[in-house]
Amino acid sequence: MHQLISLDLARQFDPAALSPLTKDRTLYFFFKRLLDLTLAISALVLLGPLLLAIAVLVVLDSGWPVLFIQERVGAKRWARKGLYYWQQTTFPCYKFRSMVKDADQSVHQAFARTLIEGRDVPDDAYHQFKANDPRVTRVGKILRKTSLDELPQLLNVLKGEMSVVGPRPVIPYEVYEYQEWHKERLAALPGITGLWQVSGRCDKSFDYMIRKDIEYIRDQSLWLDLKILLLTIPCVLSARGAD
Repeated sequence: MHQLISLDLARQFDPAALSPLTKDRTLYFFFKRLLDLTLAISALVLLGPLLLAIAVLVVLDSGWPVLFIQERVGAKRWARKGLYYWQQTTFPCYKFRSMVKDADQSVHQAFARTLIEGRDVPDDAYHQFKANDPRVTRVGKILRKTSLDELPQLLNVLKGEMSVVGPRPVIPYEVYEYQEWHKERLAALPGITGLWQVSGRCDKSFDYMIRKDIEYIRDQSLWLDLKILLLTIPCVLSARGAD
């Protein structure tokens, strides 16, 4: 298990008053950060023309703004005396805008509540919601299908708010619907891709996603990160579960 400090306790944070539960993994996180910086900088340089082309297409299709910036829940790692724990935090998450301007967020909020509560929803409910979301633009459908809308999150990686590999960052109102056991998936730096994404993505249930994220958190290593990165390539190319 990982010591996790909730958003409600963020202002009362006192490292001296806490008892971290997990061993120090400074070496792993050092190399993970090095890998993140290497991949993010290389991708931004190599994909510069593609990023510009996508920005132009978004503007031509539905005008400004090009980016959709939304508050997401992240985590900040604190180390003390060879042990570490995580504190929930929030950060502005960047995406290419794939929905109409000023889209009604209550639509997704209501769906997320139903999905998390598991009220008679099929395993592919999230897949069906994304595929039939009326708020998505014409270019947005292509961006989502190919996962290209996530590319601006390389900037979040550079800023240290995200990693290339990790659980997907969630919206605060989703976290408030979590059951207690769900919250362990927040005890890690959020990522662009992860174990859930290469294990079925939107075609699996919400609880399946949570279990895969927790499995990654408990077993994470550089080898697992590299394995997930390699498995991400065919998943993106096949657009499996990404509608």
